[in-house]
Amino acid sequence: MPTYHVEMLEGRTPEQKKKLVEAITRVSVEILGGQPDSVDVLITDIQPGNWATGGKLWSEPRN
Repeated sequence: MPTYHVEMLEGRTPEQKKKLVEAITRVSVEILGGQPDSVDVLITDIQPGNWATGGKLWSEPRN
């Protein structure tokens, strides 16, 4: 079964992360088959100063 790598800006609560991994696991099993305990989800929290979009760090003010 798959291993998912989720990278996102830090700030999500443990409850939000729990719901996310439950949903990813459920959909994986529905579509791919297999057992939930064979689905791995790795979450990496990224500080806004280490992520940029459009040439602008997320730690910088946005309009």
